Amino acid sequence: MTDDLQHRRRAARHACERLLSGPRPLTIRDRLAKLAALDGLDTDPDHYGGDGPVRQLEERTAALLGTEDAVFFPTGTMAQQVALRYGAETTGRRAVALHPASHLERHERHAYTQLTGLRGLWPTTEERQPTAAELAELGEPFGTLTVELPLRDLGYLLPTWEELSELTAAARATGARVHFDGARLWNTTTHFGRPLHEIAALADSVYVSFYKDLGGISGAALAGDAALTAYARTWRHRYGGALYQQWPAALAALDGLDTILPKLPGYARHSAELAPALAALPGARLHPAVPPTHEFQLWLPHPAEALNAAHLHLAEQERTWFISHWQDSAPGLAMAEVSLTAPALEWTAQDVTEAGLRFLDLAATL
Repeated sequence: MTDDLQHRRRAARHACERLLSGPRPLTIRDRLAKLAALDGLDTDPDHYGGDGPVRQLEERTAALLGTEDAVFFPTGTMAQQVALRYGAETTGRRAVALHPASHLERHERHAYTQLTGLRGLWPTTEERQPTAAELAELGEPFGTLTVELPLRDLGYLLPTWEELSELTAAARATGARVHFDGARLWNTTTHFGRPLHEIAALADSVYVSFYKDLGGISGAALAGDAALTAYARTWRHRYGGALYQQWPAALAALDGLDTILPKLPGYARHSAELAPALAALPGARLHPAVPPTHEFQLWLPHPAEALNAAHLHLAEQERTWFISHWQDSAPGLAMAEVSLTAPALEWTAQDVTEAGLRFLDLAATL
């Protein structure tokens, strides 16, 4: 994407009166004003993450996940390296069982192999989570089973509660640890019908993100028992993650836990009303067919270039932000990720149908 096109898209998004997919954008001034309006600011900032807002965030996260403690990290990539390293050192097994479409494999430049010297085992290449039987068929021991919940690159897929329980129990029966790549674990409670602490209890360690879906600035946490978190603080320092002050990210994360986390079940319920309207558009299909969260993939039989042009036209000329960032993903098909958050609550299924048909008409003519 050229700089000019990127500038046009950003300007159009800020000017849009209606947004379907994604959050409403905030400028730096907006961000600063939001932070300045929070309560509890008449305290000292954190120092190397040991006190202040960072420590408050760690305690709050541990309480939500039902773990003994949690450790704040500047990035999820760093947090996951520590979790997998710990699994290898405590079990004496340097293999990691994970899905080939997981974030660890596709979006972290294979940091777990390059930095930690581990190796991956793929129980399945199917577009689903592995089964307990497939773990047994690996034929070699592994130190950690990593489960990404939801599995973003396959459409934010989630297993059933029974499937997840059987999978994690099977891993533990082999002497392995279970790690949840839970960047978006916050979104899973509606699908599983269980609170966060019950979901997290199936794992030995859990990583969560504070900017994905919670609207934070940056940052993540690794949660687990006291032995894991003591180890995590040591390795956070060694990896260069003990920043002098991180209070802006911590304050934004605390605000997200207060204001956005309680709304996520409502996003999922409203998405269940809007998703069928998207699926009914000519030639459309959703993946998964019945999305378990408010995030999923939409596929359309048009070139990505035409869909992106139609989207920008709607945004600039009609101030409607529909669904963006289309990419050609198969012959004759383009895919975009859909995220139906707070702005989408203002849309009805009829609104989606009308805007979608207008969007497709533009894609066919521009």
